[in-house]
Amino acid sequence: MIFSETMKRLILFSWIFAASLGLYAQKASLTKAYNFYYDKNFVKAKEAIDLCTQDEKLSGKAQTWLYKGNICYFLANEEYGAKQKDPQFMILHPDAPVEAYDAFAKSMEINPNAEAMEMFSAKEALKQLYPLLLVRGVDQLIAKDYNGAKSTLAKGIASYEMDKPQYPMNGDLYYYYAYTLEAMGDTKDLRSYYQKAIDDGSQMPYVYIRLLESYKAENNREMAAKTLAQAKSKLPGNVNLSIAEIDYLYWLGDSIAAKNRLKSIPTSSLQSADEFVNLSNFYIREKQYEEAVSLLDKANALSPGNFVVLYNLGVCHYSISEKLFNQYNQSALHNPNSPESQDYKLRSEQELSQSATYFEQARALEPQDLNLLNTLKAIYARQQSPKYDEIDKLIKDIEKK
Repeated sequence: MIFSETMKRLILFSWIFAASLGLYAQKASLTKAYNFYYDKNFVKAKEAIDLCTQDEKLSGKAQTWLYKGNICYFLANEEYGAKQKDPQFMILHPDAPVEAYDAFAKSMEINPNAEAMEMFSAKEALKQLYPLLLVRGVDQLIAKDYNGAKSTLAKGIASYEMDKPQYPMNGDLYYYYAYTLEAMGDTKDLRSYYQKAIDDGSQMPYVYIRLLESYKAENNREMAAKTLAQAKSKLPGNVNLSIAEIDYLYWLGDSIAAKNRLKSIPTSSLQSADEFVNLSNFYIREKQYEEAVSLLDKANALSPGNFVVLYNLGVCHYSISEKLFNQYNQSALHNPNSPESQDYKLRSEQELSQSATYFEQARALEPQDLNLLNTLKAIYARQQSPKYDEIDKLIKDIEKK
């Protein structure tokens, strides 16, 4: 198609006109941001105020950052509130609580007395942000964004400590901050934050358990004992503390007391898969594999597809198979064809097969775990299975890397 010169000029003009409209539409305007805020269109308000914070003149005004703080604060409330009502709701601005905190802090830095109609002042808002910052920080912790979680939760703690909190967090902010530090290997201030969680009224047994573990790590028996006693006093009958106490008694070397404590815990008090797994570990330690299997079966029902549960079930059934096979060998010395000998042999084979099933399920989750693969190799050797060669080759290939 051939365009005339006039047509070309018209097309060029239309392009320039469209571009100028785009520039005009993108012009920074505090009024536009406020109008969107007033209409409760917080998404549009954020788009408008973000332009203002990037503007050379407007970015130096306390009111700009005050607007942004309020807009992000209400946007976060709106989105996180929707998420609370509907877990399927997708939060599009997850960092809005952090942006709100930073914006209010910036406004305070420029002018601590800045105000705007129908908006919180920075002083008012900063001390209210901690619930939103806690939620955001925990989300980052779950995603293993430890640096992000540390920064967000530190701001949450700062917000929480600005005034007497309207909504007590009962230690949650301090606990998750300490847990983040621990995950990062930062142990310098770790203990003080677990203690702060306790002082703030935490009812979470894991606060005491993590603090107990920190004292055990440095072999401080006196403080470990005091922490456990305090935990039992504050949370009597808590099953997780009972499990921690068993581990503590083994740590002391008092296996008799540990075994007695183990027997005293009713399995009916267990509720989560972790509790069943943690208790089963002590039975595995004592080589009471049948008891461990009973607990692990319940954990598997609660949390199917869990590598630790499947692997431990494989270990237990394998150990039971070995025990039955040894009993078969002893019985077979006198009469290999006796009903008793044959029963030992059959049950040993059944347990071995069950063990292979669980190990294969675990292998689907961790296909290069060498401990698992070597155990499977031993199982398939006993079974004279063609899978032996497959596993043997896989092990060699992994070891070459």
